[in-house]
Amino acid sequence: MKASRIAAAGAVSGLAVLALSAPAFAHVSVQPEGAAAKGGYAVVDFKVPNERDNASTTKLEVNFPTDHPLASVMPQPVPGWKAEVTKAKPAKPLESHGKQITEVVTKVTWTADGKGVEPGYFQKFPVSIGALPEDADQLVFKAIQTYSNKEVVRWIEVPQEGQEEPDTPAPVLKLSAAEDDAHGASGSDAKADDTEAAAQDTAADTSASDSGSGDGSDTTARVLGIVGIVVGAAGVAYGVLAGRRRNSGTAA
Repeated sequence: MKASRIAAAGAVSGLAVLALSAPAFAHVSVQPEGAAAKGGYAVVDFKVPNERDNASTTKLEVNFPTDHPLASVMPQPVPGWKAEVTKAKPAKPLESHGKQITEVVTKVTWTADGKGVEPGYFQKFPVSIGALPEDADQLVFKAIQTYSNKEVVRWIEVPQEGQEEPDTPAPVLKLSAAEDDAHGASGSDAKADDTEAAAQDTAADTSASDSGSGDGSDTTARVLGIVGIVVGAAGVAYGVLAGRRRNSGTAA
């Protein structure tokens, strides 16, 4: 009885912990597909879960940082959603590949053509962005989520290091160290290519060595074959001579 009561109490406690922690995992977030290196380009996914049981998410607005404007922002088409890109003049001069940038994307709005994100589901909205700033460790994207019942949730609170996560945190993209290739080729990829090239060279050398060994083996086999033929011929000749001697002795 005591064991069953303890187990029941533990189960209730576990459910309570899950219930209290669930909202922290259900907010709008942003994650890179691969690396998001400083000075490079990246594809990031804005993940939108549905937190309601009786309504669908029908609209998402993502505001792009104005303190670190991005010269290139291209949303990927998402079936069932229409994307609208809002642009404005940057607050400070911005260049990309030696060209002056007169407009930057300040907001991307996705609107559902159909049912949207229904209860119990989530949706990813991929966007290609760059060049990422070299003088920042993160980018904050404030987002607004709208439901089919007209409810609006503003994910705009900026999380502070060392403090508890706010109730409606803004999506934050963490930036990694700068890579040699500003367009996203990582140093590890380059090392992998070098390793692969070295492996191919080693394989070629081994193949050449094996080929040389094969030629030597063929030569040895030929020599042994010739020696065998000579020895065999000598044996036959000896047998013939021995037979003749025996025949001669018998006749005498």
